[in-house]
Amino acid sequence: MQPLTELRDADRLRGLLFDIDDTLTTDGKLTAEAYGALSALKRSGRIVVPITGRPAGWCDHIARMWPVDGVVGENGAFYFCYRDGKLLKRFQDDDRARADKRARLSAIGARILAQVPGCAIASDQPYRETDLAIDFCEDVPPLPLEAAARIAELMRTEGLTAKVSSIHVNGWFGNYDKLAMTQILFGEFLRIAPEQLRRDFAFAGDSPNDAPMFAYFENSVGVANVARFTGKLEAEPKYVTRGFAGSGFAELAAHLLGMR
Repeated sequence: MQPLTELRDADRLRGLLFDIDDTLTTDGKLTAEAYGALSALKRSGRIVVPITGRPAGWCDHIARMWPVDGVVGENGAFYFCYRDGKLLKRFQDDDRARADKRARLSAIGARILAQVPGCAIASDQPYRETDLAIDFCEDVPPLPLEAAARIAELMRTEGLTAKVSSIHVNGWFGNYDKLAMTQILFGEFLRIAPEQLRRDFAFAGDSPNDAPMFAYFENSVGVANVARFTGKLEAEPKYVTRGFAGSGFAELAAHLLGMR
């Protein structure tokens, strides 16, 4: 990973895609510094889109209320966009398929909790449409990354796709990820082709579930706390900020805007 300063001609990039937890936020909070940086990017005419593992309930609010062009949620299960006073929702699965899969996830969650002491069903689970989120360090005393890996292994044994974020392990039925739905959003809603997306946009993240995005984007960036997952990423970001979490996000925004 190279220092962010090595990302040349950053002000030519058309926009920024970014993870939320521990990339935009800091210790679970959206700081004024990070939100101000996000607003500055949007005011500059950049396209800004959060790509998150957070639930549909949160993403409804984000799409409506934040200065963004859309949001990809639940690790690629859907995108939401707000335009002309209306919220557009686009899911990977139809209503019936989502309901059937949700019914199966509850029992899987109970089995995982019995096998990994100290973890819990994530507090945002009631607002999810498509996946199971197991908390290993958000609202429970932090567990080691080995426990998160064990949770992911149990999910895969149950037939789920599993990804580790900085706070949760998410599991779902299907082989989609953050990148697949990002490409759909940009193709269907923003009319931007995959090659343009890969070349003309940056992505920022911090954890293993961001690996497909790190691999795809020519200008992928990790905030400094990505170092927590050294050796555990299927693909590493090409650049890294000096700042951690939201401060790193603000550093990246300033770099894209040509500010010192």
